[in-house]
Amino acid sequence: MTAAQFWEERYAGRQVWSGKVNAAMAAVVAELPVGRALELGCGEGGDALWLAEKGWQVTAVDISSTAIERGRAMAAERGLAERIEWVAADLAEWAPTGAFDLVTASFLQSPLELQRVEILRKAADAVAPGGHLLLVSHAAAPPWASGLQHGHAAFPQPATELALLGLPAVGWQIVVAEVRRRAATGPDGTPAELDDTVVLVRRD
Repeated sequence: MTAAQFWEERYAGRQVWSGKVNAAMAAVVAELPVGRALELGCGEGGDALWLAEKGWQVTAVDISSTAIERGRAMAAERGLAERIEWVAADLAEWAPTGAFDLVTASFLQSPLELQRVEILRKAADAVAPGGHLLLVSHAAAPPWASGLQHGHAAFPQPATELALLGLPAVGWQIVVAEVRRRAATGPDGTPAELDDTVVLVRRD
């Protein structure tokens, strides 16, 4: 099964995500000047819609055409169609054109093999001078997970993400590199706390 087939099957028939913005992304981006944003692995578009509502001009990319169509439909319903370009593409093969004031990837982790290093380094190359790259990742498996990895190849820590990016010491500034805890609810309705790795870097 290819990655595209896997994610199409995942999104088939029902909405997968809540449609709400990722809280860590929203908290960080709220402090940044509005401009042109690129979201990688946008899913059904919760973050892209939030960015557009805050005034960003967004390019949202995901491998699942079903997820992209759901995002496009919600954007039209909320009067945001002109603020978001939706792209169905495999990030391993797709490359951004132009420069962006913000490039963001939330939970770009997969149970399938993912060329994550190459994807995120291409993302860093797309950041405009003065712009930011924001990564939010699962830092640990949720307490209700069965199996150590919960289907993901790794749970990166801040130092791991920074090493993965391989950014030069000159020309980039580390703004945020930390693990943040957030409240969540398990499949059975039980309250829980989850850890997210949050890394924000700024291009000089």
